[in-house]
Amino acid sequence: MTAALAIELREAEQFLYREARLADEFALEEWEALWTDDAVYLVPVDPDADPRTHMSIVFDNRGRIATRIKQLQTGRRHSQRPPSRLCRSVTNVEVLGTDGDDTVVGSVVQVLESRDRGTTWWVGRVTHRLRRVDGELRMAAKTVVLVDSDRALPTMSFLL
Repeated sequence: MTAALAIELREAEQFLYREARLADEFALEEWEALWTDDAVYLVPVDPDADPRTHMSIVFDNRGRIATRIKQLQTGRRHSQRPPSRLCRSVTNVEVLGTDGDDTVVGSVVQVLESRDRGTTWWVGRVTHRLRRVDGELRMAAKTVVLVDSDRALPTMSFLL
């Protein structure tokens, strides 16, 4: 492994850890600022299907990401009253390569959601497309392939 790759990996890890912390803390404005203007956020039912023609759990462009955040910030979203208590663990971070201006990073995420109805584990493989914008890393895309995406899932009303 070259020194440059190690630095890229470390920087990618720090970015993913920060993203997870911001989401856990419901620091939604800071979390939203991590996205590029052309961002895509995808949680597919079938990771091999085209999300433009097949159903997805989440398939948001940048505008829909902003709308989702505004809805959560109103405090009137019934499914998040009271808000979920969340704790993410990001592991197995790998720099997978590049695609144009983006660096493709893979990882595993485990999200523990605690609510009155009980505790739910959300576990999956994540692919981020990270891009440097004005000297800072930003997410151009995030795809979360849940282990249980093909099964009936409880309401997921928070940000993966």
